[in-house]
Amino acid sequence: MFGTLLVANRGEIARRVIRTARALGIRTVAVHSDADAAALHVREADTAVRLGPPPPADSYLRADRVVAAALETGADAVHPGYGFLAENAAFAQAVVDAGVAWVGPDAATIAALGDKVRARSLVAAAGFPLVPGTDDPVVDADEAVAHAADLGYPVMVKASAGGGGIGMRIASDPESLRTAFEATAARPSASSPTARSCWSATSPTRATSRCRSWGWATAASSRWGSGSARSSAATRRSPRRRRAWHSTTACGRACTPPRSGPPRR
Repeated sequence: MFGTLLVANRGEIARRVIRTARALGIRTVAVHSDADAAALHVREADTAVRLGPPPPADSYLRADRVVAAALETGADAVHPGYGFLAENAAFAQAVVDAGVAWVGPDAATIAALGDKVRARSLVAAAGFPLVPGTDDPVVDADEAVAHAADLGYPVMVKASAGGGGIGMRIASDPESLRTAFEATAARPSASSPTARSCWSATSPTRATSRCRSWGWATAASSRWGSGSARSSAATRRSPRRRRAWHSTTACGRACTPPRSGPPRR
């Protein structure tokens, strides 16, 4: 069990980690920009370290300052939350190189899954079922339209790089697909777009994967989505009647299908 945990995030994301750590008897360290000096996550942690001025690029995204904060406070581990540096393989490796435990997938896994084309091939090679789509980057909008004719509308255009729902758009016809493709490809960090089939729906759900740094992973059953699920990179829309699907763990065992309707809280 860790003695001190640094939470490399802010707001409600950091607060949830801090609350859980407190319940486990783990001391917590918050990090903050000047704008968040009086934020709740800072007040709820046992101690806090200033990272820099308000812009995230000068504070929360400064991996060197986060690592320095962990060493300064004697943190045994760093929890990245999600967003910011959570999917940054270089940051994960820097934490480990500094002799601090990293709470999450290791750097190699983050790097492998950061490229959606490579991630798709790895998942397919492992024998997991895939949403129908392109296995290689799509060159231009014409090729995207040609693939969509085989896949059927609506389709999702997803940047092969990037995360957090950025560069992910839904298209319901060739015209909107061309617009979606151009908008996705125009993003500076988008890399090459790919196409995926997507079911229209009134009840968004999402599937969540969980990875631990000591060697195992599971695919959790779908959970009821909120309005924010529409822009989540983990979202797959499907009609309510089609929600009773089986996901599979890394060990090859079928998970229990989710109950219909939102889970009990």
